[in-house]
Amino acid sequence: MSKDDLVLLDFWVSPFSLRVKIALEEKGLSYVAREEDIFGGKSDLLLKSNPIYEKVPVLLHNGKPIVESANIVYYIDETWASPRLLPACAYGRSRARFWADFIDKKVFDAGSSIWKSKGEELESAKKEFIDVLKKLEGAMGGKDYFGGDEFGFVDIVLIGLVAWFDAYEKCGGFKIEEECPKIGSWIKKCKKRESVAKILPNPQQVCEFVGMLRKGHGIE
Repeated sequence: MSKDDLVLLDFWVSPFSLRVKIALEEKGLSYVAREEDIFGGKSDLLLKSNPIYEKVPVLLHNGKPIVESANIVYYIDETWASPRLLPACAYGRSRARFWADFIDKKVFDAGSSIWKSKGEELESAKKEFIDVLKKLEGAMGGKDYFGGDEFGFVDIVLIGLVAWFDAYEKCGGFKIEEECPKIGSWIKKCKKRESVAKILPNPQQVCEFVGMLRKGHGIE
């Protein structure tokens, strides 16, 4: 079995799977994406590979499972050195890990609260989501990317979540580009990258998927 025998247990619209695929593309690695039926019945391989959380993504490297998406991206960067995704200095890496953790704890949950809500709860959810994005704008400062002038680890952690942003806008009746222009500009810049453009799903399909979730939750 070769060093680069890689299988990704995947779900097409999972923002966490998307970030792993973008990291793999950035490294120029060949991999097989194995789609999981996360609603109808998870595979024995997924349950065996991630028995604690029983969820995607899982990266199998020579049969050995690596779980949790940010951890997987970190593993990819450690295992395949070029191009570097994390900063070279210890301080830069610690800062990157901090903001990646912030994104994981705040962005998806805040966005999910938008499509799960209506009325006053929806307005509160929108406010929280926009506040989170504004904090990320502050973290970016005057640079093009979170790591500075180069697309890197924090950008990858966030850009997978961007796949759902159109759905949040549609559900909430707002535009991220108007509320957070720096994030809007960053999104446009990232989407021009081959690795991102190749991986992010069609926004309309994501909106349809979120619409299905809303109906399942009795919101629509």
